[in-house]
Amino acid sequence: MMRYFLIALLLTSIAFTQEPPTAPAEGNNAQGIPVDQENSRKARAALDQAIKALGGPAYLNAQDMTLEGRSYSFHRGEPNSYGTLFWRFRKFPDKDRIELTKKRDVIQIFNGNKGYEVTYKGVRDADDKEQLQPYLRRRHFSLDSVLRQWLNQPGIALFYEGQTVAAQKQVEQVTVMNSSNEAVTLYLDFNTHLPVKKSFAWRDPTDKQRNVEEEIFDNYRPIQNVMTPFDTTRFYNGDMAAQAFLTSASYNQGVSDDLFDPKTASISGKKR
Repeated sequence: MMRYFLIALLLTSIAFTQEPPTAPAEGNNAQGIPVDQENSRKARAALDQAIKALGGPAYLNAQDMTLEGRSYSFHRGEPNSYGTLFWRFRKFPDKDRIELTKKRDVIQIFNGNKGYEVTYKGVRDADDKEQLQPYLRRRHFSLDSVLRQWLNQPGIALFYEGQTVAAQKQVEQVTVMNSSNEAVTLYLDFNTHLPVKKSFAWRDPTDKQRNVEEEIFDNYRPIQNVMTPFDTTRFYNGDMAAQAFLTSASYNQGVSDDLFDPKTASISGKKR
């Protein structure tokens, strides 16, 4: 069952590995605007364009999301599975249910800061270090969290870091840093303004090792006025860790809270 839990983590859904940026030096540009203010303004403009490209209000106001597809996991960059079918139900901001295998008989549930695994053997709590914490970290640094939550929080700092190349596309590089000095770097397609890549770093509290997680977004399709990436690839410390390919997606289907209650979770495999 550990293998399936790892696959679920790979779905939760970036590219240079870098430390969080420091603020630009004080000074004035030709228009008399402080350099740091002008830099922040350009970053905000790029992020606003990205949100608009994703669907604007349709993206920001989506209440739930239903996905189907297949995922592949990797170990040290090498594939270690033939792929696993998945059905995923998300209810923003913090409810997630992932059903795995053709029979949909392995279920991962994350509700708030708690996680569970449901199988024919019953319900068990997610292991805190190996299962729950990695999921919560990826959710905290996810693209949706950054664009839908971080940008509305006090103390946010924005850094425009110019044009570069990511995932073979010309992009604008923008870093968002919250009041806890946590940073996420986004790479936004210069032409479409859609997010191409996301990157964040974190330090393991035990061994103090710095780890970098990256995600590539591709094959965007309009679903109910929301541009949705149907292909995603995740990297962990430079090695490919997972790929997920969607076959269908939908929004605002009125996903019930009951789906995220492990006591009432069903493994019948019936389509909802």
